[in-house]
Amino acid sequence: MRVGVISDIHGNKVALRAVLADMPEIDHLVCAGDVVGYNPWHADCVDAMRGDSVALPEGPWPTAPVPTVMGNHDRAVAGETPFRFNGMAQAGVEHASEHLDDDRLAWLAALPDTRLLFDDRVKLVHGHPEDPDHYTYPDEFGPDLLDNEELLVMGHTHHQYHEVYDEGIVCNPGSVGQPRDGDPRAAYAVIDLDERTVGEHRVNYDTAAVIDAVEAAGLPAKIGSRLTQGR
Repeated sequence: MRVGVISDIHGNKVALRAVLADMPEIDHLVCAGDVVGYNPWHADCVDAMRGDSVALPEGPWPTAPVPTVMGNHDRAVAGETPFRFNGMAQAGVEHASEHLDDDRLAWLAALPDTRLLFDDRVKLVHGHPEDPDHYTYPDEFGPDLLDNEELLVMGHTHHQYHEVYDEGIVCNPGSVGQPRDGDPRAAYAVIDLDERTVGEHRVNYDTAAVIDAVEAAGLPAKIGSRLTQGR
């Protein structure tokens, strides 16, 4: 079974479309949270994960709902959160809150912190299995994170990384919409559970178009400009 894994889309429809167009054949697609925030296409990215792409421009959009967990930005947009945001992040949260209708906000609010999928073979979280807001960087990866699942997927750090242990696979696919690991290309991963292999992928996209859209939306310019640096 081949599973496509994405995370931290952050309202970047341009990057999401590039990732979906680049992704090889898979059996399932999953998302480790933070669908919204930062970039201006919150509604489009929500609709893509809901499998409701009728209003989106032509592209390889999902035709069915994508199993998704709640990220810290999703939680903040849908309601209150104890997570502390910097100025850019707060601006993105406020922009999303103002531009999402009640139906899309309700979808965000209903997202769980954890999902067990495909006969419990895959566990999907945003930050850490025990704390959805904890940044689990590669130096914290280890088999102790696993709890009988074959694959644990985490996001939140925007750093692409994986390890394969005897007990299973731990993977962060990196960020679709705002990479922070020094590589500005949109990130995703494809895991073959039967072969126990992980393919880390990066794809170029039109960052200039995102920069223009960020500025047109009245969002802080650095939200767009940082995309060229992968930080």
